[in-house]
Amino acid sequence: MIEKLNKAFDHRVRLGIMSALSVNSEMSFPELKELLGVTDGNLASHIKALESEQYVIVNKEFQNRKPRTCYAITKSGKKAFSDHIEALESIINHKK
Repeated sequence: MIEKLNKAFDHRVRLGIMSALSVNSEMSFPELKELLGVTDGNLASHIKALESEQYVIVNKEFQNRKPRTCYAITKSGKKAFSDHIEALESIINHKK
């Protein structure tokens, strides 16, 4: 069962990012930062790791002349995260 856990979600910040994005169509950088209580650099590095796995996509736009960066979970990210949660639930619910 443990081999089904996804290494990309080992860190609590990445787990938090994926959890938040799995229930929201998109979230901005400040929203994620506030929700997770992390620094800019910490959040950015974990998002970059998830982006390199193609689990998260980045959308940069301007809103009222200000840059706004939003994130969304990809289809493959949603599947990978769902599989990870299933594996966790299997371990939790396993009875000897």
